[in-house]
Amino acid sequence: MSIAPIVKRELRSYFNTPVAYAVALFFLLSCSVWFLVLDQFIFQNVASLRGYFSIVPVVYLLVIPALMMRSWAEERQTGTSEILFTLPLRSSELVAGKLAAGLILIALIALLTVPLPLTLSPLGDFQRGQILGEYLGVLFLAAAGLSICQLASALSANQVSAFILGVAFLVGLTLLNTLNGLLELPLWLSGILNYLSFSFHFESFDKGLIDTRDVAYFAVVTALGMYLTTKALAARKWR
Repeated sequence: MSIAPIVKRELRSYFNTPVAYAVALFFLLSCSVWFLVLDQFIFQNVASLRGYFSIVPVVYLLVIPALMMRSWAEERQTGTSEILFTLPLRSSELVAGKLAAGLILIALIALLTVPLPLTLSPLGDFQRGQILGEYLGVLFLAAAGLSICQLASALSANQVSAFILGVAFLVGLTLLNTLNGLLELPLWLSGILNYLSFSFHFESFDKGLIDTRDVAYFAVVTALGMYLTTKALAARKWR
């Protein structure tokens, strides 16, 4: 049995509630207001969308936990998790299905931003390769964040605590590298903080560069989050 039924179920639950629409509206408004008003793109005289995509890791701090807080916490509250576990699917497949649904929704939201570069294209010579790299970064970062926040939901008793724990996880992982600017740290410790930071690995994508080291980092974080979520579900099920 494939994960397709789980993906369809999760997408249906997103669009049958205000969640998908609220998240999409918040994402689009936040990034647009930052880019056009606060970052003042029009007055910079530079044909680049870096200002638009640079705010994505910060917006994700709220968007990703809001999407994933329901994934297991709500299942547990309503008792539907017991039904899921009776399906001919492994826990890892259930986790993968929920992650895939969240990533598809993020991809659809990202697709809604495409009219922006198309509208601005007459104003300058935008680099298509750079924009493509930025969109890939948005998806890689989302996959890692969704995986971590699904773990937060699996560890939480309700949606509120899942949201708070997800935000805490993402804030820690996203802003780790800012400690280097606040504290005088040894080079080896500074390097570790950079390596563990979402923002640090997103910077290359924000410049339109696709570095295999950054791709590998987000892939490892995504896989680790899925693995830990599976173990957390197994522990709760046996308990």
